Amino acid sequence: MRPKTFGGAGGRIPAICSRLEKCGVFADVGCDHGYCAQYMLKNGLCDFAVVSDISLKSLNKAATLLSDYAAAGRVRAVCCDGLRGVGNADLVLIAGMGGEEIVRIFDRSYVPRSFVLQPMKNAPLVRRYLIDRGCAIVEDDLFRDGRFYFIIKGRASGGTPAYSEAELAFGRDSLKNPLLKDYLAEEIAKTSLYLGRAGGEAGRRTLAGKLAFLKGVYSGEIV
Repeated sequence: MRPKTFGGAGGRIPAICSRLEKCGVFADVGCDHGYCAQYMLKNGLCDFAVVSDISLKSLNKAATLLSDYAAAGRVRAVCCDGLRGVGNADLVLIAGMGGEEIVRIFDRSYVPRSFVLQPMKNAPLVRRYLIDRGCAIVEDDLFRDGRFYFIIKGRASGGTPAYSEAELAFGRDSLKNPLLKDYLAEEIAKTSLYLGRAGGEAGRRTLAGKLAFLKGVYSGEIV
């Protein structure tokens, strides 16, 4: 049985926490509120947690939430950019950032031994980066909490079998998730609307190509 999540958080946070595994040192980069570190500590899933954020205001929220654990010597809060200052961790969570920012963080420091990533946009960029770096992607799915979110879980080494164009765009596990059709339906509707309003020929060609791709994945013709 999965450990129970905590009160006060919406569906997105429990969905992320459900992908977190037991480890020695857990790090939440860009922790904001600190709920995920609280989940790990409260459920005995880590011995020690590091919470970091580039915003001191956000970090202070997490420090307040986790003050009892900090007093017990089980949490360290650090105001830093990305992984700088975090040190080595067995499992790193980066959630709520754009794909470019996640890639920048890894490029400027290191790819963690194990990681859970929840990019807010440009998930294909993150997938391509991880595959090119020889990382093992062990889960690449989506979930819904009002809007759709992609979530990627993996390890720094081990490699990933080649992704198809559709898998790179939406995630290997997402293609088997019934939620993907709902996501694609929304994207098809938005892209059709943009196409109808597009003025330039180049822009229309780009949107038409995207629309054909979305419809192909939706119908199962593109996998």
